[in-house]
Amino acid sequence: MRRRTFLGAVALTLALSGAALAQETVKIGLILPMTGPFASTGRQIEAAVKLYMQQQGDTVAGKKIQLIVKDDTGVADVTKRLAQELIVNDKISVLAGFGLTPLALAPAPLATQAKVPAVVMAAATATTTEASPFIVRTSFTLPQATVPMADWASQNGIKKVVTLVSDYGPGIDAEKAFTGAFTGKGGQVENLRVPLANPDFSPFLQKVADAKPDALFVFVPSGIGAQFMKQFVERGLDKSGVKLIGPGDVTDDDILNGMGDVALGAITTQHYSTAHDSPENKAFVEAFKKANNNMRPNFMAVGGYDGMHLIYEGLKKTNGQGGQALIDAMKGMSWTSPRGPVSIDPQTRDIIQNIYVRKVERRDGELYNVEFATIPNVKDPVKATKAN
Repeated sequence: MRRRTFLGAVALTLALSGAALAQETVKIGLILPMTGPFASTGRQIEAAVKLYMQQQGDTVAGKKIQLIVKDDTGVADVTKRLAQELIVNDKISVLAGFGLTPLALAPAPLATQAKVPAVVMAAATATTTEASPFIVRTSFTLPQATVPMADWASQNGIKKVVTLVSDYGPGIDAEKAFTGAFTGKGGQVENLRVPLANPDFSPFLQKVADAKPDALFVFVPSGIGAQFMKQFVERGLDKSGVKLIGPGDVTDDDILNGMGDVALGAITTQHYSTAHDSPENKAFVEAFKKANNNMRPNFMAVGGYDGMHLIYEGLKKTNGQGGQALIDAMKGMSWTSPRGPVSIDPQTRDIIQNIYVRKVERRDGELYNVEFATIPNVKDPVKATKAN
């Protein structure tokens, strides 16, 4: 009898120590497209997340941080399944990553139900944060980057524009935001949409050539810009006098050098450039390149890096607690990022940040998005309009 009581006590002690151990670990489930057409997004974010942990250590508020990386291959059903497994089996405290809008929306109901904060480090459709009160974003929204482009175009003698966007949430956001802002200032716009899967830009670029606009406004997801540029040149549009403008995805820092001279002169608006001139960014770029075989960080990387900063600082505020306390701690947080000053809008859980107007230039034999104007503290215009 005594032996059975002793064994029972040992079992209970082991169970309790296991539970205590579990409480001492904060698990972060990072779901990214690591294979498939959007693998560059996954590669950049994972590298930035790991760099942040390497720099800041893997202990926060006395708790060990454990990163669990999962590849959703860019398929929303897979994202949802992985999120469910991470919540139920791995007992994660935070979900993070989400390379495209459909991938961020798929697990939103699970985040709400389980009260697990989901940090969106890439997806850029304006409405994403409205899908769950537990979603917070450290990337950007397409309207946030696009309305400043419309303003710049109308101020610089551009009267007629054709928009060419990938036909899914962010592309439609970009098209609507640009068209609304540009026509509101007296400009003319014709809209074209390209399928997201296996895009062939040639027939659409022929329509652009026939329309002879002053500028072509382009949005394609990160990583697809090189394919677009190749077909832009094949159609002779680089020599046609049509200005190339758009949000910064098309001249993504990760692939810009490979585009060659055709990219020179492209004007884009975006929240981050490898060439951003600040001590924080110089240190970030140097550390990122050193840790990743000289790979340049792009705007996806900075979304991942700042996402980890938000998680770490939130955990410090809550003394390692997750759930509602953690999402509440993240609201209103502000810091100096490699991209410049940023904060989390307490009402919308979206990031407020500078948007920069940039031009592709050659410096020291390499191509860079060189910033020449700043629009400070830009909120997501879609939600700002709803609030008014």
